[in-house]
Amino acid sequence: MTTKTAKLRVYRGNSKGGELKEYTVPLFEGMVVLDAIHHIQAQEDNTLAVRWNCKAGKCGSCSGEVNGKPKLMCMTRMDTLPLDKPITVEPMKTFPIVKDLVTDVSWNFEMNKKIPAFKPKTPLADGTWRFSQEDADRVQEFRKCIECFLCQDVCHVLRNHKKEEFSGPRFLVRLASLEMHPLDTADRLPLIKDKFKIGLCNITKCCTEVCPEHITITDNAIIPLKERIVTRYYDPLAKLWQKLTGK
Repeated sequence: MTTKTAKLRVYRGNSKGGELKEYTVPLFEGMVVLDAIHHIQAQEDNTLAVRWNCKAGKCGSCSGEVNGKPKLMCMTRMDTLPLDKPITVEPMKTFPIVKDLVTDVSWNFEMNKKIPAFKPKTPLADGTWRFSQEDADRVQEFRKCIECFLCQDVCHVLRNHKKEEFSGPRFLVRLASLEMHPLDTADRLPLIKDKFKIGLCNITKCCTEVCPEHITITDNAIIPLKERIVTRYYDPLAKLWQKLTGK
């Protein structure tokens, strides 16, 4: 019985440069791209570097680009890919390459530090807080983020233009989770407008398309934040109301 095989073209290199190297791997039922990479490590070249942890789509570690599309390697089944030609596996292009498929994503953690922390309301007399299930449901979606940074990788503003000025979709999601939280009292709209540059997002929805947790990033996080910015800073009726009421 002949074992079916697939060809992979895997990026090998570091910050100084690299190339795609071709490997042949055996196929088995339920196989994912990360399995193929592990086969190459075990049988072909144990110097191949890849970041991974849970292999269950929950840690966000094995992010990369498969056939040019940002994906989690552990959640990309081989049988969903065209096997009549080599499968290309590359590191995320938005971040600096450390080695092979491993990128330096520390920029994201530095950006995260710039977001003002959750600032809760004063509790009620009995020491508790109360809010509706509807309010809870609105922000719960954003808590599903596994910080794979695929949305950051696919964002063309970060990849090609304004990485030092724009926070990217992952952190607009975090800002939305705070701004829309029923108990939070901090005002982050000036920062969202001027420091995190939400105006640079042109809502192409590519970030929503690549999210492995199916967070509706554009419609449920970014657009509502944009609406709040417009209402406060650019809506003449809202500005008049704020002037009259002081709110």
